[in-house]
Amino acid sequence: MKVLVVGSGGREHALVWKLSQSSRVDKIFCAPGNAGIAETAECVEINAEDIEGLLNFAKYEGIDLTVVGPEAPLTKGIVDAFVKEGRRIFGPDSSAARLEGSKVFAKDFMLKYGIPTAEYKTFTSYLHAEEYIRLKGAPIVIKADGLAAGKGVVVAENMDDAIKALRMIMKDRVFGDAGERVVVEQCLKGEEASFMVLIDGKTVLPLASSQDHKRVFDNDQGPNTGGMGAYSPAPVISRRVKTRIMDSIINPLMKGLKRERINYRGVLYLGLMICDGRPYVLEFNCRFGDPEAQPVLMRLNTDLFDALKATAEGRLREIKLRWRRDASVCVVLASSGYPGKYEKGKLIKGLEALKDRDDIVVFHAGTDIDNDGNFITSGGRVLGVTALGRDIKAAKENAYKAIKKIRFEGMHYRKDIADKAIKRG
Repeated sequence: MKVLVVGSGGREHALVWKLSQSSRVDKIFCAPGNAGIAETAECVEINAEDIEGLLNFAKYEGIDLTVVGPEAPLTKGIVDAFVKEGRRIFGPDSSAARLEGSKVFAKDFMLKYGIPTAEYKTFTSYLHAEEYIRLKGAPIVIKADGLAAGKGVVVAENMDDAIKALRMIMKDRVFGDAGERVVVEQCLKGEEASFMVLIDGKTVLPLASSQDHKRVFDNDQGPNTGGMGAYSPAPVISRRVKTRIMDSIINPLMKGLKRERINYRGVLYLGLMICDGRPYVLEFNCRFGDPEAQPVLMRLNTDLFDALKATAEGRLREIKLRWRRDASVCVVLASSGYPGKYEKGKLIKGLEALKDRDDIVVFHAGTDIDNDGNFITSGGRVLGVTALGRDIKAAKENAYKAIKKIRFEGMHYRKDIADKAIKRG
């Protein structure tokens, strides 16, 4: 079987890494991929949003399954285009991908079908939004309606930050057209967690729980990022909380999708806030979380290819997922300045010391190869050092020991990934 993975980040490296372990997969391509992915898959120079180019490549190479990593091609209709041409592809179509592509659509959907989420209002007028924010007071959350690479949500702790965020989104248009509308919502207090499920239109299959770390600095300080680290499982998602997630969120979601005639096939990511044991939806993502995919896939003991293919074909009821008892922790190594401006082309040293380890995998995100064949930085999030351990504490220790072997100029990472889980005991 031939597989094409679309994307170039750490999530895509994790997908390629896991798919390469399948006895049913003979060849993996990745478009456009990165320097780390190139060690396992054949990278092709096609942009992840070049739907026509990707479709033509899939036809020419006789690709058996295309797996879409990032959100942008999903919202732009890559699945619609592939399905129209009879090509097998993993991911939701553009109608279903609105759950991530539009915060307004997602919030209205949740309200309509009784899915627990924060109180909110939607605005197209800057003046009306500012008036509402001043009325409600801080802390408060401001969200750009459209896609913003995981950075379009601002949790403002005071009024100055709230107005600054609103101005940045709606007036300065830092996120372009994604800021034409904003969602202003209540700031929920609790513990965040990530919960992903596979959906084939009828059957729902939960993945292992995880928890992301969005803020760039320790103790959840600084601006939001695409994610600075994650771990799995997340202790905050107990059996009771998982049951509540399925009963109060997934079940009404599936009923709503059926009523709206949306045939969702792919992975659905629930960004949750757990408040006193009760889950509330912060956001939906229509793809694997990044970096959550890294620790979750490290723990998966089932053939990923079979699971993704069955999802795309509506046969998910045939799949049973098995998980390692080990915990896993991923720590993201970022470029200095991220999520703002950062320099590229910094030489990465020490990766060879971590090769061929069963308990540690370094997933590449923003990497390239220089003229001398050396790994160099090419993005904000550069590497995701992901380690297994008998529990969260051991996995964290293994990850940070591995990080000590890696270096590049300006390397920045959080020192407190998974501390919340360890404190929980």
